[in-house]
Amino acid sequence: MPSNAPIGVFDSGLGGLSVLQAVRALLPHESLLYVADSRFAPYGERPDSFIEQRSLAIGRWLRERGAKALVVACNTATAHGVAALRADASWPVVGVEPGIKPAAAASRSGVIGVLATAATLRSARFADLLARHTAQGQRFLCQPGHGLVERIEAGDVDSPTVMALLDRFIEPMVAQGADTLVLGCTHYPFLIPAIQRRFGTALTLVDTGAAIARQLQRRLETNGLNASQPSDGHGSLQLMTTANAEALQTMADRLLPNAPRVQTVDIAGIAPHGPACLDRPPNLPIIPA
Repeated sequence: MPSNAPIGVFDSGLGGLSVLQAVRALLPHESLLYVADSRFAPYGERPDSFIEQRSLAIGRWLRERGAKALVVACNTATAHGVAALRADASWPVVGVEPGIKPAAAASRSGVIGVLATAATLRSARFADLLARHTAQGQRFLCQPGHGLVERIEAGDVDSPTVMALLDRFIEPMVAQGADTLVLGCTHYPFLIPAIQRRFGTALTLVDTGAAIARQLQRRLETNGLNASQPSDGHGSLQLMTTANAEALQTMADRLLPNAPRVQTVDIAGIAPHGPACLDRPPNLPIIPA
């Protein structure tokens, strides 16, 4: 695989732009292909088997277009699809996961909130993450952020509806002593200003975008896939979506200098059958250490 080949990055929608932004900042010389699978967003309300098969379809589509490595910029797709992606082909695959380890180190009270999709929180991968990084005496308050991804996909990050959802999800964590909040979905960093406006300095917010970019850098170096420096210092960037190009364009223009025009693409693969939403309780239990 040529070292100047692009890196594929995908998410269920707009959220992965927060990761793309971090990768672009650390590795400006790398070329990037970004796919927002907005036709099927949010993944967090879909069956596990759908998430895995859709992740495989997008990974294969990006590989066919010459991607040398893949960043799964979606916590839900990582939880349910990254193992299958790694087994499917021998190329560097970097996933994302909620920042449990840095949150455990940052918390003074020992009570840590985790806001993520229902699919991430119910995954075996997340359970293993908690088991590996929970220190004695700490508690993780796990809350699915039902409705937040849909609002962000619509370009809404601070309306009264969003603020009401944040109150509903985060206030009970603060009331139970949480001083740290893990943003366990790549969409949620777009809510940081709203969270800080509502809760001030009561919470340390943990986002893993920069850590993902550093992990990608290490994987490229290990595999000898670092791109050479282009004459202008910047690799190319392509932005693609399976639906709602206008929403992706608006967010990209806000986050990325000189963002290119978004292309709408059709990625064949599994499509959902029957209702997308799963019958899940609105709150998951406290998970003790």
